[in-house]
Amino acid sequence: MLSARTGAAGSQIEENTTKLRKQSGLSAVGKDKSPKKASENGKDSSLGPSGQIQLRARQLALVREVEMNWYLKLCDLSSEHTTAYTTGMPHRNLGKSGLRVSCLGLGTWVTFGGQISDEVAERLMTIAYESGVNLFDTAEVYAAGKAEVILGSIIKKKGWRRSSLVITTKLYWGGKAETERGLSRKHIIEGLKGSLQRLQLEYVDVVFANRPDSNTPMEEIVRAMTHVINQGMAMYWGTSRWSAMEIMEAYSVARQFNMIPPVCEQAEYHLFQREKVEVQLPELYHKIGVGAMTWSPLACGIISGKYGNGVPESSRASLKVCPSTSGKESGDGRGMRKGREEDGVEQLCGSLWLPAQAEHGLGLAVSAGFSSWSTVHPPRKKLENFGNNGSYGGVYKLIDNQKSFDILTRCSLFLAWCLRNEGVSSVLLGSSTPEQLIENLGAIQVLPKMTTHVVNEIDNILRNKPYSKKDYRS
Repeated sequence: MLSARTGAAGSQIEENTTKLRKQSGLSAVGKDKSPKKASENGKDSSLGPSGQIQLRARQLALVREVEMNWYLKLCDLSSEHTTAYTTGMPHRNLGKSGLRVSCLGLGTWVTFGGQISDEVAERLMTIAYESGVNLFDTAEVYAAGKAEVILGSIIKKKGWRRSSLVITTKLYWGGKAETERGLSRKHIIEGLKGSLQRLQLEYVDVVFANRPDSNTPMEEIVRAMTHVINQGMAMYWGTSRWSAMEIMEAYSVARQFNMIPPVCEQAEYHLFQREKVEVQLPELYHKIGVGAMTWSPLACGIISGKYGNGVPESSRASLKVCPSTSGKESGDGRGMRKGREEDGVEQLCGSLWLPAQAEHGLGLAVSAGFSSWSTVHPPRKKLENFGNNGSYGGVYKLIDNQKSFDILTRCSLFLAWCLRNEGVSSVLLGSSTPEQLIENLGAIQVLPKMTTHVVNEIDNILRNKPYSKKDYRS
């Protein structure tokens, strides 16, 4: 009767099951007799009673696995029917937690509610979801909360199963009042409630502390994060732009008071920012299980080469933004806020992300704000001449060697370079057009080509590989 219902598929599954059972020394019938035959046929003079028991246990486990695989195929639930298998999108554990996230995620900073329209945002999310992306990242401060509204509306409109998505948000900057920012218990609880209302969700999968808060005791932060998880408002919590020492302190407090520790750190990671992700976070992963979710893989698009012939319209460098000169007014959580009609190029070159800083002609740290160095060297010229300054002049050589790596686009090369680090759980993309997103998703096909030879050649060109203490000792 069962074979008649399943048709050819059922008979094929049964044939495969029979073959597997025969290979293990078992027949399709007489399960109780088969282990005895197998043990007798494979009996060895050195195989004692305990060895025979272990052999029988392995055979029975194989039978259960074969039967389970057969049943899953029958119900279209086998690995061949999973999203990861059908789309080719690899999934990785978020740190040492059991949460499986796509190795590429979609971020919403600057784009949702600002740089792109709601229709383009919906198109981007649709392409990402249909390509196997399950991770979507946002924050309460992105576009003053509008990014969360757009993200939640699209999820509701599409009718995607909530269980198939991993939604993350970040808390710190919630408003202008002193009680609407920071990581106090009050703001963590109220801020997350506000985010859930804007997202139209009952919970988020991961809530991040968007930066450390020196005004709030670590115990209060950990207790508040544990509370929102216990209340079902979040599944996990993590950190963003925290130092390794601060993450370790949070873990120690959580263990001391039997609370929930962070599972992930959001960190910047690209060709010119490697120290934290390649040296510091791996140590935390092995010690306390904290994983890495990285952002800005293309350094805000600068290393993609888009600024080689000037600043294209609708690019991030063309936005009218200005840097925050004080940590209290970082309107979007990454040292940018909308306001004065300052040139966005100067913002990118003079104060944002790029760790090479003035030594390599790329700008100063975010805490320094504008400086005379930025005015002496015109910012547009710096962007157009990027790669010709300092030791990082090799970036254009790297792009020229792109064909020798058998890789079609430079963006897919740089993204695959980030993904080749197995310590990275997921890389967040900041695409603003469907074409960009499709190109970036192509990094999955490039990843197998990132052999040791290719990685070493890139390191030889860049000459900026960080070394841990262990490397120096060896």
